Amino acid sequence: MKLRSPAIRQASISMGEHNDVEYVGINEVISPRIHSGRKVSVLPLVFLIFYEVSGGPFGVEDSVQAAGPLLALLGFLVFPFIWSIPEALITAEMGTMFPENGGYVVWVSSALGPFWGFQQGWMKWLSGVIDNALYPVMFLDYLKSEIPAAGGGLLRVIAVLALTVVLTYMNYRGLTIVGWVAVLLGVFSILPFLVMGLISIPKITPSRWLVADLHHVDWNLYLNTLFWNLNYWDSISTLAGEVENPKKTLPKALFYALILVVLGYFFPLLTGTGAIPLNRELWTDGYFSDIAKILGGVWLRWWIQGAAAMSNMGMFFAEMSSDSFQLLGMAERGMLPEFFAKRSRYGTPLVGILFSASGVILLSWLSFQEIVAAENFLYCFGMILEFIAFIRLRIKYPAASRPYKIPVGTAGAILMCIPPTILICVVLALSSVKVLVVSLVAVAIGLLMQPCLRHIEKKRWIKFSISSDLPDIHNSIHENTESLIN
Repeated sequence: MKLRSPAIRQASISMGEHNDVEYVGINEVISPRIHSGRKVSVLPLVFLIFYEVSGGPFGVEDSVQAAGPLLALLGFLVFPFIWSIPEALITAEMGTMFPENGGYVVWVSSALGPFWGFQQGWMKWLSGVIDNALYPVMFLDYLKSEIPAAGGGLLRVIAVLALTVVLTYMNYRGLTIVGWVAVLLGVFSILPFLVMGLISIPKITPSRWLVADLHHVDWNLYLNTLFWNLNYWDSISTLAGEVENPKKTLPKALFYALILVVLGYFFPLLTGTGAIPLNRELWTDGYFSDIAKILGGVWLRWWIQGAAAMSNMGMFFAEMSSDSFQLLGMAERGMLPEFFAKRSRYGTPLVGILFSASGVILLSWLSFQEIVAAENFLYCFGMILEFIAFIRLRIKYPAASRPYKIPVGTAGAILMCIPPTILICVVLALSSVKVLVVSLVAVAIGLLMQPCLRHIEKKRWIKFSISSDLPDIHNSIHENTESLIN
């Protein structure tokens, strides 16, 4: 690591100076990073994305309770075109343009400056930690039908703490291990729904899929459930520095993961809503295990519950990896104190993992609906910054090399961002007052934190530095202007 003065550090990641030859020449250079251990290949990356976004149909049940079968099925068919595909495409383009840990933080910093880059990092990290607090809750919700004590009280608290500690330790052991564990967990989590689908064929009544009551739709729960289950495609970008040949691997993995996620939601919903009589009140998190018992018996229920447990483990692994590597990437860019860039002997971000795990424990007391709503609110703010950064870089540096480029011009890029932006506005407008207040307080903390950290850096109370393995953009931008042209 090499230490730079605050003035140089600020200039080196300012909005107009991030399109340096080191990034433009991505086709010829290795992704910048400190750790030179084993890289993540396509198959583990597909399942890491799968778990960042989905992990299986666990948690989609509330969409049926909120809006009925027809709108739930339509939602998981139409919503990917409004949100998931645009977000995945932007992640592929920007992630290959800036292939380093930190992902979307670097994108926003390059377009809007380090202040907004930090705000992006704060909101997305907090959103990710809130998201990760959900998985122990979902795991216990799937067990409470068999173990009622897991639904609350001291046993639930102990179980949440134990799960967090065990899963955090496995994350500490290495990203490559996490990736291949994600593959195994993914296969185990998907298989019982394929079996349940085959068993359900003789019992399916297609007319049940068409049930809709537009006068009794909980739009807030419906949209939040869809949004939560189909977002976070950009999270994998914070691991770009750990990916093998990211310019090709990242877009390919995003494409395969998109297909896997959409089918992984739609098929079980088709099975569950078509094979049993509708009772909307029963459709809440954990209900797929009850459907499995109705269709196949106790053995299938246990398999679904086991798959839910494995799925929550996979989602925890993937989310904690992206959250902790994001903090490492921010530290390598000088946005956070240098100790956040410290790696364990397994190449994992030691301090980032500890911070993320602490956040999970502190937030795990929230309910499922509160977690989803609060997480979505913060995530929406971060996505708005990403859309702005994507369009601004397209306008300001149209000639900059992009190993993967969405085949649309500037006008097409703007049009592509309009539908998801409208959706963001709707999700924010439907938020409860409680979620609104808590989220705005969290945003305000980030607005105050960045200048405080800059003051601490200026006073030299804590050491900040920029990794020497990353491009020194400030010194090379003026020397390599011509290299920006393809």
